[in-house]
Amino acid sequence: SLYNDLTARENIDFYATVYRVPRSQRARRVQELLEMAGLKDHARQRTSDLSGAWRQRLALACAIVHNPPMLFLDEATAGVDPVSRREFWDLIYSMAAQGTSVLATTHYMDEAEYCNTIGMMYRGELIAVASPDTLKENAPGKLVVIECDDPVGGERVLDRMPEVLDAAVHGTGLHAALRDLDEIPRVMEALAGAGILVENIEAAQPSLEDVFIGMVAQRRAAVEGTAAAGETTPHAETGE
Repeated sequence: SLYNDLTARENIDFYATVYRVPRSQRARRVQELLEMAGLKDHARQRTSDLSGAWRQRLALACAIVHNPPMLFLDEATAGVDPVSRREFWDLIYSMAAQGTSVLATTHYMDEAEYCNTIGMMYRGELIAVASPDTLKENAPGKLVVIECDDPVGGERVLDRMPEVLDAAVHGTGLHAALRDLDEIPRVMEALAGAGILVENIEAAQPSLEDVFIGMVAQRRAAVEGTAAAGETTPHAETGE
């Protein structure tokens, strides 16, 4: 939490006092953080007048004023523009390089790429923990990118095919996770049969978003299959 009636410098100085940074080191530490966060030119500006991105930088500076060994970031860049998000993560990288451990939660998959280890959660359950590269290598199915004249219609067609684990529209194209790349001819045949013109289809490395969506699709299928099995399983009833 920041105090809007204080300047950027005063906020950092206040938290330095709260975290008991020695008085002899306080002025130097405040100046270091102003420079690290790029706030040197905003040091005398009231916090209420700072933009959201600058406030995030200031909040980070206040949080690390006492050189904590670990930092927890909960949706730290929500509502921040892409350029500011990148700059914010550059600051996090510089801290990690100095030995600070960082645990971050985010809904931005491109942001998760910055992390050494990723834990993916679905419905409160941790469904995968690995490095970004490992997650991509072990992604369910084989990803193909399809360029066609009707991606939305193509998605509906592929969703009905048992050979396709998951299909989703990405911009003007279509991403599909196949059980095996040998299924590509059947996919093209199904799309052609639905009157959809395929301009190009090729295998690609999945993004973290593809990986997560594929894992969620598998979990949903497993849950639905278990529920369906439960509905058809006869139950013995006993009475007194």
